[in-house]
Amino acid sequence: MSDFVENLVALRHDLHRHPELGFQEHRTKQVVAKRLRALGIEVHEGAGVVGVLRRGAGNRAIGLRADMDALAISETSTHDYVSTAPGVMHACGHDGHTTMLLGAAERLTREGDFDGTVVFLFQPDEEHGGGARAMIDEGVLQRFEVDEVYAIHNLPGAPLGQVSSRTGMICSSESLFTFTIDGRGGHSSMPHVGAEALTVGAELVLALQTIVSRKLPPDAGVVVSPTEFTTNGQRNVLPGQAVIKGDVRARAPEQRAAVEGFMRQIAAGLATAHGVSIDVAFQTDFVETFNAETPTEAVYRAGVAARCDVWRERPAMSFSEDFAQFTAAVPGCFLLMGNGEEGANGQPLHSSDYDFNDALLPIGAEFWVQLVRDRLPHRKDAG
Repeated sequence: MSDFVENLVALRHDLHRHPELGFQEHRTKQVVAKRLRALGIEVHEGAGVVGVLRRGAGNRAIGLRADMDALAISETSTHDYVSTAPGVMHACGHDGHTTMLLGAAERLTREGDFDGTVVFLFQPDEEHGGGARAMIDEGVLQRFEVDEVYAIHNLPGAPLGQVSSRTGMICSSESLFTFTIDGRGGHSSMPHVGAEALTVGAELVLALQTIVSRKLPPDAGVVVSPTEFTTNGQRNVLPGQAVIKGDVRARAPEQRAAVEGFMRQIAAGLATAHGVSIDVAFQTDFVETFNAETPTEAVYRAGVAARCDVWRERPAMSFSEDFAQFTAAVPGCFLLMGNGEEGANGQPLHSSDYDFNDALLPIGAEFWVQLVRDRLPHRKDAG
């Protein structure tokens, strides 16, 4: 193992030991900024960390994003670099994403055979969808005149280093919903006296599934998932209130709007039928992520140049990404990179024993270098 790779592994393990939640990435930001400055890269700190590397006389600039935040999950792994933060761990591989981009920054600083500007975007709070918007609101895309933007996410279960993406919609939106049912509780032996909320809530949960199965086209790709159901009932007390929460994944804005409309329609009908009131809240934190054609083709070429297996026009993913905020502002591409098929590397994202595959670190760094060379080619007349 080369010194370069050993250093990447050591850095990734250090970040894994010290995970931080969204907008609390204080130590992580310090580590990133210190390493960028040590490379001689111009550093700007705000919601995240921005590194700016200029070469040649070209006026084009591309942004490369890595997310830094961890999740509120207690780690159950047994390796020797487990999280030291109780109830917090890197269960999505953001420690690896950050390390790969820092590795690419080191190589690009040393090799420097490109013409233009690379803007390294180290983003906070991807998991809750606030980090990209925070950086955009600070003016990062305008301040550094970014023409295109790219991001990698590791994919457990896929062959190590496999690059996959697609033109158009690549990640679904996520909308959070809350139904608050207010009726009249009472004694469990006399349900006819009041208008208890639990039965209405149970009917509502089942009715929500008809949105996907009966109200939308079979190929819509929408997922409606109630995830919480709480009441104020007790052993012999019928609840007067019930709260149902969950999320919706959709692949187009019009599908999102349709789901919300059907939810409100179902709630209104059940409220009338049972003599209760039902309040509906529907909030979209992650919009759909769309890839532009030219950046996506560049990703395919960079994957080939980096000697990766390339899967073109892969099916869209059902998970969500706040990288969507970047690609809504400038053309870009979000891509998946295989984390390995077997053993611990096949554990799903967000599982308590998930771990990023260290073997992917140099592959990801190499991919970033090849992408920069593709999008900011060195001019032969530049000397």
